[in-house]
Amino acid sequence: MDANKYKEIVDKHTPKENRLYNGMIAFGVGGLMGMLGEFLVQFYSYILDISSSEATIFMIATLIFFGCLFTAIGFFDKIVNFAKARLIIPITSFGHLLIHGALAKASNLGPMGLVMGMFDLISAGIIFAVFFSFIFALVFKPKD
Repeated sequence: MDANKYKEIVDKHTPKENRLYNGMIAFGVGGLMGMLGEFLVQFYSYILDISSSEATIFMIATLIFFGCLFTAIGFFDKIVNFAKARLIIPITSFGHLLIHGALAKASNLGPMGLVMGMFDLISAGIIFAVFFSFIFALVFKPKD
């Protein structure tokens, strides 16, 4: 079979992307994540009687926790199949990668793999965050 014939067969059987639908899902899921984050900030600032900037820390920890929890019970991957990258980009992916790496290593190395696996997948994200924070600190003038 030549390359052109193969390409025709692949193109015929490849599902077409519905960009309007994907855009609406991205807008909806992104908006829901933003609403959930803002709700958590308002909830924590009201319940704990703290400022919004302090409540933001609790909101981030809560979203990471739910990313970990949903990954551990196998629910996060089902949500991501529907929402695609709309849930991988926010802070929930940090928890997802932590637990996903831990579970993958634990299946091979046992309990010690839990600790080792947590930092396998997430280490690249931490390195990029530190590197770009340093670059932005050099480029932009920080507040006094």
